[in-house]
Amino acid sequence: MFVTSLEEHPEIVAGDGSLLREILKPARDGLAVRYSLAYARVPPGESTFPHRLRESAEVYFFLCGQGRMYIGDEEANVHAGQAVYIPPGTVQYIENTGCEDLIFLCIVDPAWRPEDEEVLTSWGHRNGR
Repeated sequence: MFVTSLEEHPEIVAGDGSLLREILKPARDGLAVRYSLAYARVPPGESTFPHRLRESAEVYFFLCGQGRMYIGDEEANVHAGQAVYIPPGTVQYIENTGCEDLIFLCIVDPAWRPEDEEVLTSWGHRNGR
């Protein structure tokens, strides 16, 4: 049986600027699953850098807070209890528009790999388009 706790995984600054804890990482954990699972946090007034995963799809499931999600040419307000699908190869970023941390789970399929992620510093500004 594989059981892990959030506290077991150090918080890192991800390539997109979010604060991240990798909860399930198949290669590291020896799990027979295609996806990875991470816990992400964006402080109030902050946003992630525009980025894309070339081959993997993502789902964000929001646990706490509110924000504005940008995917390609679309944008929408998001809040706790909602899920958002992000297709492979699509530029995305999220802004925390609330007064508390925006916290969400990131499910990536196939599992996240550093070589799949591209941070787009020339695409747009981190706190706006």
